[in-house]
Amino acid sequence: MPRTRRQKWALWALGVYLAAAGVLLLSPVGPGRILDALVTWFREDLGLHGFRQGWIEAPANVALFMPLGFLLTMLFRRAWVGVLLAVLLSVSVELAQVVLPARLPSARDIAANALGALVGAALAWLVLTLRRRRLHDHSDLLG
Repeated sequence: MPRTRRQKWALWALGVYLAAAGVLLLSPVGPGRILDALVTWFREDLGLHGFRQGWIEAPANVALFMPLGFLLTMLFRRAWVGVLLAVLLSVSVELAQVVLPARLPSARDIAANALGALVGAALAWLVLTLRRRRLHDHSDLLG
């Protein structure tokens, strides 16, 4: 499937990303303890008593899926494909978490993951567009 060096690189990076994300997202041990410790630190040590777990969890989910949207868009050269596949993966992961006792599937996680994939896909689209434009301008100079 990969035809260009960029697509080969994107496929390799996607494999590494999926392995790492799979361990994180499907681990039987949820991130709850880490999040609880961070929230306690913000509330008690920093005095931010209104601080909530979602303030860490949502941005973390966005950040986690940005590389996926980016890499899928670089691989397939279509932003909508990158976003669609990332959302399908997010829904699959949330469904798989139903059977993991320490994990809690959430529609809010899917929304944050989709936002991350959208941002990543937009960045990849920008890279592809700028590269295409640069190649086009270069060919005009030669032609």
